[in-house]
Amino acid sequence: MIPLRLPERDQAGIAISPARHARRKRGNVVSLTGKCFCGTVEIEITGSPETMGYCHCRSCRSWSGSPVNAFGLWKAEAVKIAKGAEHLAMFQKSKLSQRQYCGKCGGHLMTNRRPLGLTEVFAATIPDLAFTPSLHINYTEAVLPMRDGLPKFRNFPGALGGSGEMMLD
Repeated sequence: MIPLRLPERDQAGIAISPARHARRKRGNVVSLTGKCFCGTVEIEITGSPETMGYCHCRSCRSWSGSPVNAFGLWKAEAVKIAKGAEHLAMFQKSKLSQRQYCGKCGGHLMTNRRPLGLTEVFAATIPDLAFTPSLHINYTEAVLPMRDGLPKFRNFPGALGGSGEMMLD
């Protein structure tokens, strides 16, 4: 068996390498970089996410082309467009959902949740993120049951405007 060497992680659980360490930390603040599929649009995220989890709603499944969408949720001011802002496109399905993507390649980046003051970033967009989910949302719409012991909300936690109602694993 080949031994598996795991990358070093910082206090926030983010994988770091010596070559990237200097640009990943600014003082004591962790900084992450994410990109669209072609790399034209780049985002910079500072600080730790408010939460990370999985969304099972039909909209996210359709948008992501997968049975579940993994996300990190940051305060809106923590997520900035670092490069390629002129190529950033947006589709607004509702007041709560401003989905942003690269107009050049179509690569999905994030969803602004302006009424909540939050930005949801697709976990796959951030290669150095140590994804550590803490919940499932919209689990009533799940097409891929995940029995992982994490809390499963029928829709959203109460703090995010949902019912806060939980479902069984």
